[in-house]
Formats: sequence, structure tokens, C-alpha cells
Amino acid sequence: MVVALVSWLPGKLEAEDPVSKTALKEAVSRGSKLIVGMQENLGAKSSPSSEWPYEGVYRVRSPGKRRGMIPIGYRVGGTAICSWALLKTPGYRSSKSAQAAVKRGRDFVVAALKEPLMSPGFNSTYDVRGWGHTYALQFLLEARGSGKLGSRRAYDEHIRGLVATIEKTEIARVGGWNYSRRGGATRRSPPSTFMTAPTLQALFAAAAQGFKVDPDVVDRALDSLEDARLDSGAFQYSTYPRSKTGKGFEDVPGAVGRMPVCEVTLYLAGRGKVERIRSSLEAFFEHWGELEKRRKKTGTHEPPYMIAPYYFFFAHYYAAQAIELLPMKLRASYRQRLYKLLWKVRELDGGWNDRVFERSKNYSTAMTILSILQPGLDKPPAWKQK
Repeated sequence: MVVALVSWLPGKLEAEDPVSKTALKEAVSRGSKLIVGMQENLGAKSSPSSEWPYEGVYRVRSPGKRRGMIPIGYRVGGTAICSWALLKTPGYRSSKSAQAAVKRGRDFVVAALKEPLMSPGFNSTYDVRGWGHTYALQFLLEARGSGKLGSRRAYDEHIRGLVATIEKTEIARVGGWNYSRRGGATRRSPPSTFMTAPTLQALFAAAAQGFKVDPDVVDRALDSLEDARLDSGAFQYSTYPRSKTGKGFEDVPGAVGRMPVCEVTLYLAGRGKVERIRSSLEAFFEHWGELEKRRKKTGTHEPPYMIAPYYFFFAHYYAAQAIELLPMKLRASYRQRLYKLLWKVRELDGGWNDRVFERSKNYSTAMTILSILQPGLDKPPAWKQK
């Protein structure tokens, strides 16, 4: 009994030992149960537990309440990611608790799309609703395509609405998306590579399922990613093509959290190369320690590389995605490199967390599950402009 317990505890895996298929399967199973148990309700007291809010430092004011609340964009985005992860697990079809939790999560996401702060728009200079749009679209497409959550037709209106919302909220005149816009809703602001790349992937997935996506919106966003790439392979945090410094955010250690997702997204659109994807992965592994220094720390963008804790499992998921686009003969070794890093930071309860907030374990564990499952999942759809 003691031996079995010690075998999966964090820190017990020797560097040269591979993470076994049994250990991976156990991690997905244990993590899934943890996520189901963390479902909660931040709405009306009479409502069922139906959401997995992502918790960061940002709060919004709520009428009649002294304390700020987690914004609806984070609540939708976190719920979508956790629902998506559970839906993809091998045990989903046999787990009534997971099925019920995902159905509640889906219903929450769909209902929340009607919230005023999830409508097309942007408040002031900082608004995170776009994260909710991106991952709600990704999850609803996964749900529609899976056949596990009702008829495909039931999702069509919501998906069309999300595509339209994302198109309407691109940054004026330059394209792409950013949750932090100095120019507000209507004036020109630099797009964020960190947000633009996954949003494009969601649009590619929508197009692959037959939904109409504006090619001009896609082209402008892709241009912004290309404009943000430095000769080093790093990507700027926000696209300023005329002021590339290669320092801080733009130094390779400061960019490894977004390099794989940017390179994969460009590759899917015919603007990248497998060699660039592999280089982004090598940078990720070489400088992983800089990401680890900021995991579960307070604050956001801290010098010297301006790395925020929320990069951590985002980076691992998109690194896992990138690995599956490498030549077949390379994938197994890269997977093991990733798994060993994930096992180094596994929590005692079998989950993962990159923030100081206990609640964020839901998102972190979900992203890790999706990372582990990547070899058996469909590759992200390519962008095929008609």
C-alpha cells in the first residue's frame, strides 16, 4: 500500500525513468475525479454547481457587493476548458458523474453567452471576455463533434454566434485580439500573440466543421503573429513590429510560453514549418526553469523575463499539441520530456496548479489532462481558405 502510494507522488520520479502508460492513465482518472469534485456555483444560491471558474488576480465590481467578483469571461473560459477535458477522457462514457458535470458545464456556458459582459464589446482598456469566447467556441465545437452531448444541430446557433462575436471583437484596423487594449474598443491597439493564436485555432476548428469564418479576419490575425516573430524565434507578447528589442518579454526565456502555440497556428495556416515548431519546443524545454520559477507565485509579469504564472499550463498544453505535429519518429521522446516535467510539479492530491489560488487547480488539471491525452486526440484542423 505504501509502495503504491509513493510511486505516483511528485518528486519521486527519477530523471531517467519514463512515465509509464499506467501512470498516465492513473493521472487522467484521478485528475478527472478531482475536476468533477471542484465544480461549483458562483451565481444564484439556488442554482446547481455548474461551473469551474478560472481564478486570477483580476476582479470586476458587482452591484451590491463589497468584494470584486471573478469576471464572467474567466468563469466561462474555465468551465469550457474543464468540460472539454472531461469530455475527452477515456472514462467519460462510463462515468455518470462526469457526464452530469459536463452537461451542467455546457448548460452554464450556453446560458452565460447571453450575459451582457459576454456580448460583442470591450469595456475600458481591460476586458477578459474574449478568453470566454475562444474557449467556449472550442468546447462547443468539441461537444458538437463528439456526439456525446446531444444533437449536432443544437450547437449550431451558439457556434455561429460565437464566431460572429469573435469576428466583431477583432482589434480595429490591425486585427487579432487582446484582453488589454490601450485604445479601448474602437481605437487601434496591438494584438496579443498569447490570445490571438488560440483564438485562431478555434476559428479554424469552426471552419473545419462547416461554419463560415471571415478569411479577412483570419488573415489580419495571422499577419499580426508573423509581424511579432523575432529572428531568435521568440514572439512578442503584443505585436509591435517596429520596436522589437529582444529583451524581457521578447527574450526567448520570456516567450517560451507562447512560442509553440504561435508556431503551430501559423503552420496550420500554411505560414509555418515543422522545423520552427521543433525549435519552439527546444526553447520551451531549455528554458522551462524560468516558467517554473513563476509557478504558484504572486503577481503577474515579473522581471527579468516578465513571465506570469498563468503561462505555465497554457504553455504545456500547446507544447503537447506541437509535439504531435513533429515527425512520428521524434514524438515519443518529446512526449516523455514533457511528461517528466509535468510529474515534477504534480500536487499531492494528484492534481496540478499554477496559481496561488486553490480554485485554479481545476483549470491547471484540465490542461494537464488534455496534454496527456494529446497523442490520441485529433490534430488541430488546418485553415483552408476557400
